[in-house]
Amino acid sequence: MHACARLLPVACVLLTTATARASEHPSLAETYRDQASQIVGAALTSDHAYSRLSELCDGIGHRLSGSKQLELAVEWAAASMRADGLDVRLQPVRVPHWVRGRESAEMVEPRLMPLSMLGLGGSVGTPKRGITAPVVAVSSWDMLDSLPDSALRGKIVLYDVPFTTYGETVKFRGNGASRAATRGAVAVLVRSVGPTSLRTPHTGSLRYEEDKVAGDNAAGGNLAADNVAANRIPAAAVTIEDATMLHRLLDQGHTVRVRLQMEAKKHPDVLSHNVIGELRGRERPEEVVLLGGHLDSWDVGQGAHDDGGGCILAMEAVRIIHQLGLRPRRTLRVVLWTNEENGLRGANAYRDSLGSAVRNHVAAIEADMGVERLAGFGVRVEHDTSDVASRERHVNAVARAREIGTLLAGLGGDRITEDGGGADIGPLMKLGVPGLAHRTIGERYFEWHHTPADMLDKVDALELRKHVAAMAVMAFVLADMPARLDDP
Repeated sequence: MHACARLLPVACVLLTTATARASEHPSLAETYRDQASQIVGAALTSDHAYSRLSELCDGIGHRLSGSKQLELAVEWAAASMRADGLDVRLQPVRVPHWVRGRESAEMVEPRLMPLSMLGLGGSVGTPKRGITAPVVAVSSWDMLDSLPDSALRGKIVLYDVPFTTYGETVKFRGNGASRAATRGAVAVLVRSVGPTSLRTPHTGSLRYEEDKVAGDNAAGGNLAADNVAANRIPAAAVTIEDATMLHRLLDQGHTVRVRLQMEAKKHPDVLSHNVIGELRGRERPEEVVLLGGHLDSWDVGQGAHDDGGGCILAMEAVRIIHQLGLRPRRTLRVVLWTNEENGLRGANAYRDSLGSAVRNHVAAIEADMGVERLAGFGVRVEHDTSDVASRERHVNAVARAREIGTLLAGLGGDRITEDGGGADIGPLMKLGVPGLAHRTIGERYFEWHHTPADMLDKVDALELRKHVAAMAVMAFVLADMPARLDDP
């Protein structure tokens, strides 16, 4: 018998047990209906969230790690939460400081045409006069691997890979430069990771393979020679339109040559901060329900959906709870992480600061999928399916979250799935903290994600209010209910 088949009876017993326990007591929805109504009413009748998001996006703008704008956002967030009546502190974090500089790409053969591009975060730059080389196009790792080194040496590799899912397609952005460099390529162009575009390139991080890296481009010396020796080659994203055009020309038998110029450079790490604001619990202040998003963004657009909106949801949720005079049993803690986009330094620093106190984290909610129409929450306790105890914790957490979810039906947020998680709460979840992911329909998120188009005009003010309401209800009940989320 397959292992999964053997475990089905166990799962059924756990689910039945959880359901039976729930039927013995008033449901969480019944217990918290009045408070939820207050919270929803306050959120839906306030434009404070949109005004605050405008302050962040229009007033400060994009917020890349190491930039002055990110530190302005840190100061703004701390001052805003202090004005809301929260206890606020800044947690120091050393973060990477990569600067894009001027950059351009153009096709020079078979005709002259500028290409719409964005250098990938962390990329090295080109020599001062740029790199001009023939293009070789591939659409998969297998296609790359099938080519002899002689076909790639001295070439610019174009990864023209159609979008399937973000998790699958982003691998070419993350690993494409190193894999091409080992075969002798001098640069890479990556088709933007998204389903569609209007000639809007998508940036994002790449990773140079550590075992092939001899230094970084901030070390001085001969930049071009140092990078070649270290197998670090420049990498940029081009639009879907330009990638497919280049590929078509190659398929038609044309020689395609591109000139790439990038001033990208990595500087020494600089000081940044996680911003932490708390509404202290009335009975069990040592126990914490965490909610947050990442304050940094890429250096294009405004980071409105990724992840300004997520930060605002967390800030506004706790502001409204406090404004209504609702003080839960446990502490509500807003964490606005720094450096999610190109390092996760903030998430790791927060985890490392906890020590054994991580056990006091009842749940961690992350909002980092934009603020399109609300869908609900994903919930997960990391577990081994063969371990009955850890599986029971997961089942309990999902069952309780689904009870809370019924309070969100009027907002369209009652879909509770078993797939919670996120980049910034991932380090906590690995230590056993139940993780919740704020979910949207995700219909257009990857059209704007990491592009110059991720600006405030893409955010619907009414939908933002619904998100705040849902986040506030979920966080309040998790912090106030007698049992912990994953308790038996």
